[in-house]
Amino acid sequence: MSRIIFCIALLWALAGTAVAQDFSALARVQPDQSRIVDTGRAGIRVDIGLSQGVPYRIFTLRDPYRMVLDFQEVDWTGLTRKQFLKSKRVSDVQFGAYVPGWSRLVLDLGAPMAVESANLKIDEGSGSALLSLSLKGTDFDAFNATAGAPRNPGWDLPEPAVTKQVRPRDGDRPLRVMLDPGHGGIDPGAEFGGIDEKTMMLTFARELRELLLRSGGYEIVLTRVEDQFVSLERRIALAHRAGADLFISLHADSLSEGQAHGAAVYTLSEDASDVASSKLAERHDRGDLISGIDLNGADDQVADVLLDIARQETKPRTDALARALANGMAQQGGPMNRRPLRKASFSVLKAADIPSVLVELGFLSSPRDLNNLKDPEWRAKMALGIYQGLEDWRQQDLIRQSLIGQ
Repeated sequence: MSRIIFCIALLWALAGTAVAQDFSALARVQPDQSRIVDTGRAGIRVDIGLSQGVPYRIFTLRDPYRMVLDFQEVDWTGLTRKQFLKSKRVSDVQFGAYVPGWSRLVLDLGAPMAVESANLKIDEGSGSALLSLSLKGTDFDAFNATAGAPRNPGWDLPEPAVTKQVRPRDGDRPLRVMLDPGHGGIDPGAEFGGIDEKTMMLTFARELRELLLRSGGYEIVLTRVEDQFVSLERRIALAHRAGADLFISLHADSLSEGQAHGAAVYTLSEDASDVASSKLAERHDRGDLISGIDLNGADDQVADVLLDIARQETKPRTDALARALANGMAQQGGPMNRRPLRKASFSVLKAADIPSVLVELGFLSSPRDLNNLKDPEWRAKMALGIYQGLEDWRQQDLIRQSLIGQ
């Protein structure tokens, strides 16, 4: 059986097409059998111990060079980067949930590499499995010629669909808010002191949703309701599909250099308001590299112009939303960042027709902010501040729309 699996996996890995193997249920990683090590002059060996065999596929991505392994499905509990990554030719490794029912592992490669062999061995007695990959260096042209995520229903995002036009909001219709807990699944976001951003923001999003629903006058949708990966592209698509009036992305970052404290609200701008905001945007967007997107496509200049026109109409409403949310949180005691209103090129804010903001509740790297974020009473105050900001914005926006209609 192991020989058959080896042949299928090897042919599929070299051809770049998916393969379906007859396994089911959740496999658990075996940390003591899992490692990434250098071999020979330019080779890498990847061993992944599993409690059982599962279907998997392998493909590569460029800009930057990455190798991606998808599994159906692996529980990565107990495996750490420090324990797993022993290779100097791999700059980083990420692993975790990807989409429901699937897990993903991504290797950031320092140079183009190809799969020389892929072998999944199944122990006939215990049913445990060991997936071993041998990677070798290759040239740029050969790598680029085969790079790209294979299209396969069940693994990929659905094709774009036409959405219904949302009727203009009036004072009677509930305000439909899309809450976006940052990161998720394979992408943990910031990590500090045993706390990760993805878990903290999902907790806060649930708390904020409950407050808004209890207050009445709101319909709340979340981009994710559990620990799963949602690409930046899909977060925006979900907001459009839901017919959202507003999009609020929730984050709590950390800084490896310098100091930052307090909450801030970001709006979209190609030119960041400061260096720190620019770096945060780069890091947030880099998290989406694990979604299987090549970043070398040319922009559609005509589409960009049309989107810019739409954003000109949305921008005043977005700026007013940012001010209202910052004021609401400040009234609840914050603490707010010394510059609570900031701008950056966050991709998640690029819905042209939906007022969209990113709320940075604080920084996990700040002891004060970290203690606040872990405190349910403090989070409740921040949720109340956001609610008060939304109420203020709602009234301002209705007045603004009535003036435009005159």
